[in-house]
Amino acid sequence: MSAGLSSGSNDGLEPIDRTAKRPVVANGILGMMLFILTEVMLFAGLVSAFTIAKSAAPVWPPPGQPRLPIEATAFNSVVLFASAVALLFAHRAFHKGDRESMRRPMWLALGLGSFFVIFQGFEWVTLLSEGLTMTSSTYGAFFYLIVGIHALHAFGAIALLARANHRLQQGWLTPGLFGAAEMFWFFVVGVWPVIYLVVYL
Repeated sequence: MSAGLSSGSNDGLEPIDRTAKRPVVANGILGMMLFILTEVMLFAGLVSAFTIAKSAAPVWPPPGQPRLPIEATAFNSVVLFASAVALLFAHRAFHKGDRESMRRPMWLALGLGSFFVIFQGFEWVTLLSEGLTMTSSTYGAFFYLIVGIHALHAFGAIALLARANHRLQQGWLTPGLFGAAEMFWFFVVGVWPVIYLVVYL
């Protein structure tokens, strides 16, 4: 009788769905999308405030303030864009399932991104020595606020890329982690031309 019960039908019960349901968008990617949406609004507000302050000033930059290194920063911008190109190659290899081909472009993207941030650090040291500080003028305050917040985002994105690269070397990089990392870095790269055009030029 017990055998009959164990092998009997499942009448009156819900059918058991043994298939694993995957989310349409990985949780890591969805979270990053929401984060980036809020950061877009943050940068839009900062750039708008800077533009208003610039248009209201009779002379911009204010007299006595050092000029920003336009040419050097343009070179650094090219380095940043090159890091995004390297990450695109890693993206292509990842979606082809070729993890081995990802390694070099991932290291290159990390190296170029780190160079961008370090170069900016030297730029800041020079500007500070020339008298451009947060308290020297509205010009200085806006410069360090906008570029500084972007640098913090770059640090965070590089850290996430480094984590993804570490997982890649271990052989268990997930689509959610890599997708979130590359999305964050592409955001950092994408918002920079706006900052350069508005703040530096």
